[in-house]
Amino acid sequence: MKRESGTRTGTAPTAIAPAARAAGDRDPDGGVPAVDQRGSQADRRALRRQLPLLVLPFAAMAAVALADLLAGSDVGFLPLLSLGPAFASVAGSMRRALAVGVVAFLLCLGAAGYDGLLPSHRTTVALLSVVGVTAAAVMAAGIRRRHERELAEVRSIAEAAQRVLLRPVPRFAGRLRVAVSYTSAVASARIGGDLYEVVPTADGTRVIIGDVQGKGLEAVETAAVVLGAFREAAPEERDLRTVGDRLERALNRRLEGEEFVTAVLAQVLSDQTVALLNYGHPPPLLLRADGTVEFAEPPMHAPPLGLAVLGPLGPDPYLVTLAHGDQMLLYTDGVTEARDSQGTFYPLARRAHLLDQSNPEDALAALRADLVHYTHGPLHDDAAMLLLRHRSATESP
Repeated sequence: MKRESGTRTGTAPTAIAPAARAAGDRDPDGGVPAVDQRGSQADRRALRRQLPLLVLPFAAMAAVALADLLAGSDVGFLPLLSLGPAFASVAGSMRRALAVGVVAFLLCLGAAGYDGLLPSHRTTVALLSVVGVTAAAVMAAGIRRRHERELAEVRSIAEAAQRVLLRPVPRFAGRLRVAVSYTSAVASARIGGDLYEVVPTADGTRVIIGDVQGKGLEAVETAAVVLGAFREAAPEERDLRTVGDRLERALNRRLEGEEFVTAVLAQVLSDQTVALLNYGHPPPLLLRADGTVEFAEPPMHAPPLGLAVLGPLGPDPYLVTLAHGDQMLLYTDGVTEARDSQGTFYPLARRAHLLDQSNPEDALAALRADLVHYTHGPLHDDAAMLLLRHRSATESP
């Protein structure tokens, strides 16, 4: 394992309300919700992004009118008033594009009258230009809005399917406290295929976290195959490698070409050890009780699920210790591949001290808030995090 020194922090809990939704508000049934809701904050960000486009048509018409006023009738700026409805087709509704076109038409008439060009062929050409561009802008706005609605419907279906797949995980599993955080990518990105599950068994607790190659409904369908196979195999099979074999067979019936799923399977045993199977996934992070940070690297790298034909053997199980006070963070590459404005990857090991809080939900909320702050805005890839922590003897499920 690669070892780094971590910074130890105090254990006083810190409430981070804005980020708590992403880390998972508590469900009435004691679980943690699977997917965060972006809500009004995302709406406000979208409005701020669109504000320049909403102002642009009027700014363009005002600039043209001012230029015509200063230059006089000899230059012929009036046809440029059609820039207003042309820009209006970029954002807003058909009615808005038509309204901007009417304003441009009236401005054109007023400016022509001020220049003494009524009636004249120049004025007629300018008015026809405004009318023609307005008609084209209204049609373009209608086509754009229809495509936006279709995209929103497809994304809504994918998100609903993902919420069904990523059902709440138990907050307590044997001697473990469990917390989960799922942060969706920006609205313009397609929904991803990050997945996770926690299944208590007679021999301990089995966990999976994974990332499906690709985006959209196909990724969600593949995630459904993996989660369905894991939920069926985890309580039945005694050997963790057999669970992985069943996932591989289930995917082979579903996947085509070069599609694959990276994943880590974990089995937390009663003797404070964890057995891990790594299928080409980022290694789990271990935060020890003394503040030391370790990455649980596999002894040999193995291909992802669905690409078993590329390697002679699947991954070998390897053991790590998870003693009292230790924590294990399983995550997807949306966390470690997040970048700041300089293109530098998120330094997860150096930020692991944020997990040193008494409440695991608060710990994940702090890490998630720091991740979003590091990228200076919404993430460009889905990011799932699953935190496992030995609960103390005084904590009751």
